[in-house]
Amino acid sequence: MIIGVLALQGAFAEHISILDRLKVKALPVRLPSELKSIDGLIIPGGESTSIGLLVNAYDIADKIKRLAEEGIPIFGTCAGMILMAKEVTDNEVKPLGLMDIAVRRNAFGRQKDSFETELSVPALGKKPFPGIFIRAPLIERVNDNTEILTRLHDGTIVSARQGRLITTAFHPELTDDPRFHQYFLEIIADSKC
Repeated sequence: MIIGVLALQGAFAEHISILDRLKVKALPVRLPSELKSIDGLIIPGGESTSIGLLVNAYDIADKIKRLAEEGIPIFGTCAGMILMAKEVTDNEVKPLGLMDIAVRRNAFGRQKDSFETELSVPALGKKPFPGIFIRAPLIERVNDNTEILTRLHDGTIVSARQGRLITTAFHPELTDDPRFHQYFLEIIADSKC
């Protein structure tokens, strides 16, 4: 199994580190040709405007859309979630439109408003998951085909799944807990059956 990690900007090294710990081959993706042999793709957190500009400048955006159409699993964290959305509530970022969700950027405020909280994620088991929110987005709307994976205590949607696509508003790659990555690997394994 080979997982591509979009490595144009953001927390790609942290995702690669977790995949290494899980004994899975991770390939940093910077060029369209590097998307050819992967079984899944991670779009990391970072600066969504920059990543959005770079995927277009490097001619990767259409290739990622094609991967999603072909059923290749994709996991977007924070900025990755923004890029995967069908709709972003401001005009700073042109999303890829992979998931039928509406996302609001920087929904919790500036960098100084970043926070950590324990999240209940039934798909990962009973143990709470450590959610690290840094200038995080939130999901304002999902369609009927989208499963909500977790919410904050006030009901705010911060993680969702639509088929083989998953997103988190938080940064699982910045924790020592590999369960979200394991969950993504299970989606990939199921897609090959």
